[in-house]
Amino acid sequence: MSLNKSTLQSAIKSAFKNMKDTDGDEEQTLDALAGKLAEAVDTYVKSATIMYTGGLATATGGGPVSGTFQGSLQ
Repeated sequence: MSLNKSTLQSAIKSAFKNMKDTDGDEEQTLDALAGKLAEAVDTYVKSATIMYTGGLATATGGGPVSGTFQGSLQ
């Protein structure tokens, strides 16, 4: 699955909309908003796909990997 900026934006917008309607304690409201934003970013980052194209090698028979990773984050 690739990163979807519009989904992240919708989640952030929703978090702020939900906070507008609260009548509670300011600290509780900020904690709730921070939690929703953290959840949105966490979900966004975990949806990334690493596309490996090459650059790493290991000796025949195993051993440590060497080289430079070539690829992208989608």
